Amino acid sequence: MRRASPTPSAGGLAVAIHARPRATVDIDLLLLAEDVDRVRSLANGRGYRIELGPLVVRKDIVEIHHFSKPDPETGDLLSLDLLLVTPALQAIWRGREGIAWESGTLSVVSRAGLIALKRLRSSGQDLDDILALEARDDEA
Repeated sequence: MRRASPTPSAGGLAVAIHARPRATVDIDLLLLAEDVDRVRSLANGRGYRIELGPLVVRKDIVEIHHFSKPDPETGDLLSLDLLLVTPALQAIWRGREGIAWESGTLSVVSRAGLIALKRLRSSGQDLDDILALEARDDEA
């Protein structure tokens, strides 16, 4: 069995794990600042060479490094967002979970951590995701 990645999924993929499948156009990962160069190298090696960032979404709370690559079949851009663990996100980082997935373990932010992340932006999709995540809490 593979070890869980210390870099948890933190967006639509995490919603699919915790609540319900939904379409997503990017991959969001939460990681420590000291891991950015290592993950950048891995992403570049997989074709994610268009880099934008760092983007400060909310000062001292959310900083994102954004990478893209063209889909070889459609030409659409596939995106990878690296959300840095800031002091405001430390509790979410510490609360990440290892979820059994296929032949290994997938690291993902907890349901409560995902709700907290989504409340920071509160877009229409984020609010829909929060409702789905909270409904799962009510079922448990």
